[in-house]
Amino acid sequence: MSRAARLLDLIQALRRRRRAVPAALLAEELGVSLRTVYRDVATLVAQGARIEGEAGFGYVLRPGFLLPPLMLGEDEVDAVILGLRMVARRADAALEWAADDALTKILAVLPPEMEDADLSSGLLAGPAKARSSPHLDSIRLALRTERKLWLRYADKAGAATERRVWPVALGFFADVEVLAAWCELREGFRHFRLDRVVEAGLLDQRLPKRRRLLLAEWRMSEGIDGPG
Repeated sequence: MSRAARLLDLIQALRRRRRAVPAALLAEELGVSLRTVYRDVATLVAQGARIEGEAGFGYVLRPGFLLPPLMLGEDEVDAVILGLRMVARRADAALEWAADDALTKILAVLPPEMEDADLSSGLLAGPAKARSSPHLDSIRLALRTERKLWLRYADKAGAATERRVWPVALGFFADVEVLAAWCELREGFRHFRLDRVVEAGLLDQRLPKRRRLLLAEWRMSEGIDGPG
């Protein structure tokens, strides 16, 4: 195994864990010596990886690690370019800018033989069938800050009701965007099409539960085993 591949495997092993993992366990999993683990951790830290811990206590990878060029293969570059192009096509203005900036950063660190990947990629994202909801930015902010939302929501017949909801997740489908949320009015999880949201307002009230717990409960209620 090349050293570059070994470093990648080490990063992936750390990413899979939220708590510190002993070097001995990493060595066993990767099929290398303890000395190699210590040396590779030191190399990754020097490259900017936020690995905390020390020999004898275990290591944990903190968020914010910038991937070096060796981390992305050709298929992975294609997947990233296509995914970011799709986001830029159908998200709000803030996400569109973020997608463009992320793609620029990724292209800037690709090795020379892949530097024109964006221009030469044959994977194109077509236009969305409908414009994104004007309330998408507010809803994303509510999700990120774990705050309640006030909605004026219209049903199929156009009759509007006011709802206070606990936002859980946003689904982007071919024809529509859908907010999954706990509805205080209905006392249960409901799904709201964003094209039927007449008004939306961010409330100062925090969610009564952490969103990750609500997300787990919603997945269980929908029979969903994992992220999707």
